[in-house]
Amino acid sequence: MGMFVADLARMRDFYTRVLGFTVTDTGALDLMSETPPRRLEFVFLSRDPHEHHQIVLATGKPEKLSFNPINQISFRMAEFSGLREMYRRVVDEQVKELHPVSHGNALSVYFHDPEGNRLELFVDTPWYVQQPLRVPMDMRLADAELWSWAEREASKYPGFKPVEEWRAELARRMAAR
Repeated sequence: MGMFVADLARMRDFYTRVLGFTVTDTGALDLMSETPPRRLEFVFLSRDPHEHHQIVLATGKPEKLSFNPINQISFRMAEFSGLREMYRRVVDEQVKELHPVSHGNALSVYFHDPEGNRLELFVDTPWYVQQPLRVPMDMRLADAELWSWAEREASKYPGFKPVEEWRAELARRMAAR
């Protein structure tokens, strides 16, 4: 994913220091297709040594935008302990619009980066629940208590079933196309 930013240094700091991305490359490129040519600065970021970049930050975001076309940028966490650690970091960072929620099929933490883009950090659950669903979640609960709450809560909603059952049904539907 690539996004234009207004303050490259601030965004680089946030994505590396808070979210744990590593800078894999930096550089500049002249856009010769524009008149006059415009020079863009780039920062390439990754959290996976097999991926050169998962995010590219590029200068050039217009000063005034009437609408942010990014609904959200979602990042899957490998495990719940990682989500909990990231939650701690963003609380310490005093981010805007911090919302931990359960979607039934995922446990998520939403917040805004320094330029107002909504980010989602999430872990999958072992359940499927019909979407959209958004239930506020209390990250102060101990892990076992939170997971127990999440399952009880998800089981209240339409379509609740083991995610593997849902995936098998989806695979059959896709194969029939």
